[in-house]
Amino acid sequence: MGNTVGNTAAYSNPLRDSRDLRLPRVAGPCSLVIFGVTGDLAKRKLLPAVYDLANRGLLPAGFGLVGFGRRPWSNEEFANYAEEQVRAHCRTPFNENTWGHLRESIRFVQGEFHDSEAFTRLSDTVSELDRDRGTRGNHAFYMAVPPRDFPVVSKQLAASGLSHSTEGAWRRVIIEKPFGHDLESAKELARVVGEVFSPESVFRIDHYLGKETVQNLLALRFANMMFEPVWNANYVSHVQITMAEDLGIGGRAGYYDGIGAARDVIQNHLLQLMALTAMEEPVSFAASDLRAEKTKVLSAVHLPKDLSLHTARGQYAEGWQGSEKVIGYLDEHGISPDSTTETYAAIRLDVDTRRWAGVPFYLRTGKRLGKRVTEIAVQFKRAPHLPFETTATRELGANAVVIRVQPDEGVTLRFGAKVPGTAMEVRDVSMDFSYGSSFTESSPEAYERLILDVLLGDPPLFPTTKEVELSWKILDPIEEFWSTLGQPAPYRAGTWGPKEADDMLARDGHHWRMP
Repeated sequence: MGNTVGNTAAYSNPLRDSRDLRLPRVAGPCSLVIFGVTGDLAKRKLLPAVYDLANRGLLPAGFGLVGFGRRPWSNEEFANYAEEQVRAHCRTPFNENTWGHLRESIRFVQGEFHDSEAFTRLSDTVSELDRDRGTRGNHAFYMAVPPRDFPVVSKQLAASGLSHSTEGAWRRVIIEKPFGHDLESAKELARVVGEVFSPESVFRIDHYLGKETVQNLLALRFANMMFEPVWNANYVSHVQITMAEDLGIGGRAGYYDGIGAARDVIQNHLLQLMALTAMEEPVSFAASDLRAEKTKVLSAVHLPKDLSLHTARGQYAEGWQGSEKVIGYLDEHGISPDSTTETYAAIRLDVDTRRWAGVPFYLRTGKRLGKRVTEIAVQFKRAPHLPFETTATRELGANAVVIRVQPDEGVTLRFGAKVPGTAMEVRDVSMDFSYGSSFTESSPEAYERLILDVLLGDPPLFPTTKEVELSWKILDPIEEFWSTLGQPAPYRAGTWGPKEADDMLARDGHHWRMP
């Protein structure tokens, strides 16, 4: 049934030449239905992103926004709730005219996921938007709900006819991570959703892939001659990919405990960043070509033989985060005092391709670390010969290209330069490119880009089923090994993780870069 679901062709303006970059791409007539609209993700990200898209003129006049939830709200009450969240979290200035126009498109449907009558009401609401707002049968369904609810929502959409589009229209579904908790559950999730939606109608959201700097990585590599010739094992020593958070788990104990840092971040965000860093140049930036190259990288990944030496996990203990004293993971509300869930994970991976043979990729993520930062650091080999006195280069490290994904988006080049003065002394200096100072407009939120891409039917930034399954094939053996161990190594909040992670790199003759 999955292959018979509707036409997914994107709306195309007949007066617009795709080569004309003077005008932004604007979605065609459509609606966005959000399940879990009262959750934290919808409040902080999705509703503000929809408003920001509207404020930037990227949503069509024929647009509808539908919230689905258990609260006994009228359309007016939901609109008031949405306005409160937009005012609190929107990126662009709040504009009364923009909001007034968007407010007219807002609808709310009350119901439970197991209530078929609620989905009948949702179907009626969608039909009303087609009639009154001109959405033309084009509807995207955003599952901002726990993964356990994906199957029941998918089946209800099918049973109510909402997953089936009419001739010349489309229906799409957006799934938030995690995409399962291991390979088998990921396959089952793909099977259930695939029974309802065709593969090209399924969009798996990885919000890191919507960040401007992640996309700039592709421009950095393939639009510049200076980088690509040295982007290989002949010149690169190793690659470090870091996603560090300075916050704890907050109120996410119910989700996080039992999941852990590796499943939460490495399986999706970091492996996708690694694939983009290591992939070959695609034939084009069409979705199929880009995904093909990422898939090749993930297929070529292999794990070290001894996981005890090349993986590390930790759990934050009490400490100081800046000037604030914070509690440890085991003292967080809702966490079992004997929980073995890791809040820090670091692994070494190798890519068996001609380009990367012998170059280790180190991936690390953690909560309650020294600062909030996400970056890709490509560390180069040292010069084979330095015609200087040893004392002249004692503060000289290795060259590096650092792609900063967040929060200070940009690129840093690290190289050696002579210190002013009469002596020949060489030390490291940095050359910075910052989005904030180089362009006249701020980068859009990742969810703005990704929601717009869904409405346009543009899939390059969304992981495929194959990519998800390959990622789990990489992570599952590590999780299985960790399950045989006891408590993760403790590390003080505000530091950069457990000693075991430092030892892991030290065995290879490297050390973690300090962001």
